[in-house]
Amino acid sequence: MSEQATTHYRACHLCEAICGLEIRTQGSEVLSIRGDKNDPVSRGYICPKATAIADIHTDPDRLRKPVKRVGEEWLEISWDEAIELTAKRLVETQQTHGANSVGFFGGNPGVHNYGNMTHGPLLRRAIKTRNNFSATSLDQLPHHLTSYAMYGHQFFLPIPDVDHTQLMVIFGGNPLASNGSIMTMPDAPKRLKAIQQRGGKLVVVDPRRTETADIADQHLFVKPGQDAYVLMAIINLLFKENWLKTEHLSAHLDGLDTVRQAVSGFSVDLATKQSGIPAEAIRQLAYDLAHTEQAVIYGRMGVSVQEFGALCQWAIQIINILIGALDSVGGSLLTSPAFGYVKKGLNAGGHFDLFQSRVSGLPEFAGELPAVTMAEEISTPGDGQIRAMVTIAGNPLISSANGSELSAAFEGLDFFLAIDFYINATTQHADVILPPTGPLEHDHYDIAFLRLAVHDSARYNPAVFEPAEGALHDWQIYNALAAKICELKGTEFRPLPAPDQLVAHGIAEGEYGAEKNPQISLTMDKLKQSPHGVDLGPLRPGLLERLCTEDGKIHCAPDFLINDLKRLQDSAGQLDADKLLLIGRRHVRSNNSWMHNYHRLVKGKPRWQLMMHPDDLAQRGIASDSQVTIESRVGSVTTTVIATDEVMPGVVSLPHGWGHKGRGVKMEIASQQDGVNCNELTDDKLIDKLSGNAALNGVPVQVRLAS
Repeated sequence: MSEQATTHYRACHLCEAICGLEIRTQGSEVLSIRGDKNDPVSRGYICPKATAIADIHTDPDRLRKPVKRVGEEWLEISWDEAIELTAKRLVETQQTHGANSVGFFGGNPGVHNYGNMTHGPLLRRAIKTRNNFSATSLDQLPHHLTSYAMYGHQFFLPIPDVDHTQLMVIFGGNPLASNGSIMTMPDAPKRLKAIQQRGGKLVVVDPRRTETADIADQHLFVKPGQDAYVLMAIINLLFKENWLKTEHLSAHLDGLDTVRQAVSGFSVDLATKQSGIPAEAIRQLAYDLAHTEQAVIYGRMGVSVQEFGALCQWAIQIINILIGALDSVGGSLLTSPAFGYVKKGLNAGGHFDLFQSRVSGLPEFAGELPAVTMAEEISTPGDGQIRAMVTIAGNPLISSANGSELSAAFEGLDFFLAIDFYINATTQHADVILPPTGPLEHDHYDIAFLRLAVHDSARYNPAVFEPAEGALHDWQIYNALAAKICELKGTEFRPLPAPDQLVAHGIAEGEYGAEKNPQISLTMDKLKQSPHGVDLGPLRPGLLERLCTEDGKIHCAPDFLINDLKRLQDSAGQLDADKLLLIGRRHVRSNNSWMHNYHRLVKGKPRWQLMMHPDDLAQRGIASDSQVTIESRVGSVTTTVIATDEVMPGVVSLPHGWGHKGRGVKMEIASQQDGVNCNELTDDKLIDKLSGNAALNGVPVQVRLAS
C-alpha cells in the first residue's frame, strides 16, 4: 500500500441503513470515517456504528487463521487441514446418523455480506439437510410469510414511501435507533422530521417511549403482545364506516369480503380492554389513516416477535390496502433494485409447511425450521437428531430464545463448525472455526438492503485493504468446503465465480440493463466507475403488474391467517395481572449481539440496565439502581434496575445482545460489559404458533430485589 493518504468510498454494512462512507487511509491505518455527502440515499449521514468498521479491522480478538480445539485450547491450523478435517467430520456424521443429523444456523451479520449470500447456498446444497435455521425466525419471518401468502413471493415487501408521506403510523418500530428495519432508511431523524415540516404527522404505538416516540406528534402506550387487537379493530372500523379507498386496486383484490366477516368480532372496546389504548384514540387513528392523503402504517420488531406476529403483519398490509396506501405515492411501494428485482414469473420465493420440525411439529418456511426448535432437535434422541452443527456469522446462544437450554444442547454436539471471525458465546463451543476476511478486506454490493430501501439506488465498493496473505473470503471458504464435501460424497460440484461476477450478470439482465432500459444501461463497470453509487430515483407505483401470485391477484384472506384469528380471540382476557411483561430495546450504537467488542460503541453511560416504571418498583419496595433478579418460566438473571416512566406500568425493558460471558469467550471488551443475556429469560415455548417465530417481546416475568 502507498504511504500517501487515500480516500475510499463504500457503504457501511453494520446495519440496514447502508449509509455511504468516506474512508481516509494511510498505509494500513484508517485515518477517518465520515459520511459520503454524495451518496444519493444517505446524503452524508452516518450513525456512531460506522466508526466500528475501523475497530473490526484492527481488533486483536478477530481470528485471522483457522483454529481447531485441542482440549481447552485453540490451535491455529492451515486452510487445507481445516477444510479436510471439517468436511470429513460432517460427511461422517451424515453417513453414520443420516442426512438430517447436521444442522445449519445462519446469523444476522451474514445478510450484510454479499459473498455469504451468493455462495452460502453452495454449502447447504452440498450437505443437504432439512435442519436449517436462521435469525429470520427470531426477527422477520412474519413479514416474509405474509408477503408470500398475499403477493406470491417472500421478498415482495412493500416499503413505506417515507419521503412523500403525510401520515406515518409506526407500530413497534424505532427507526431513530435502528435507522429503519425492513425499511432501509439512512438519516432517519431528518426523514421523519421532514414529515412534520411539510405539515404531516408521525404517530408511534409502543410499550416504551422510544427515541422515535420522543419526536413523534403522538405516542400511544400499548400492552406488549396486544397490538393485533388494535389492528383488527382498525380494520373492522374501516369496513363499518366505509372509510375505504381501494378503487385503484379493486380489480386485483381477492377475499376482502372474507376479511370483513373475519374481523367483525374485533371491536374498539375489546381492543381498548386488551391493549390499554383509549377507545377514542383508536377511532381517531383509524379516521386519520382513512382521511389523510398519502398515509401509511408500518410495523416492525415489536409486532413481529410476539405471539401474533404473522397476524400483525397481515393486518398492516390489509390496512394499507383499505386506506389506499398500497402502490400509492406517499403510501407503501415496492422497490425497484438493480439486482434482485421481484416480479411476476419468478420462482415463488418460498413455501410454507411442506414439512415440520421433528419434535414439536412446527412448520418450515422456505426450507428453514423455526430457530426455537434448535435445542430440542439437538437434545432429543431419535431418527433425525442433530449431531453436528454449522453456524455462519451467528451467535444463537445470545440471540435465540431460552439461551441456557440451547447452550446445554450445543455442549452435547458431536461436532460443531463455526464460520466466524470471533470466539463468542456460541463459537466457544466449536471444534473448528473458519474465519473469513474482515469487512474492509473484501468488496461489497448490498444484495439485501438495496431491495428494502426508501429510495432506489445501486452501489458497488471495492476493498479498502488487501487481505493478508493466505486469508480467504467467505465465498472462497464455501467453494472449497462444498467441493471437499461433494468429493467425499462422490457427488458433482460446480464452484461459483466471484460474487461481483454473479451480481454483474444479474444487473446486466435486470430492469436497468441495456435490453430493458437502454437509457440507463446499467452495468457493473458503470457501478465501479461511480464510487458514490448510482441514483435510480424515488420509489414508484407499479406493484400490481409485478404480483407473483398465479392468478395476478392480491390474496387478502389466506386461509391459514384467517383461521388464526380464532387463536387471537381465544387469548382475550388471559394476561396474568401479577406478571410484568418483558420487552427488548434497540440502541443506535448497537445491533444485536455483534457490536460490543469495540470501545467506541460501548463507552459512555451504561445502557444494559433493566428499565422499570417507578410505580412498579414502589409496589415491590425496590429502589432505582438496585440489583434485581428477573425470573421467567425458563430462567433468571440479575442486573441493575433503573426507574423511568419511559416504559408503561406493567412493562419492563431489557436490551438484546448482551451477556458475553464464559471462560471460553475471547472478546475482551465485550466480556467486560456488565449486561446480561435477556434470552436466558425468553421462552422457546412462547412463540407465534402460526409461523413458529420466536415471541421475544411480551414475555411474562417477575422482578424481585436480588438477595
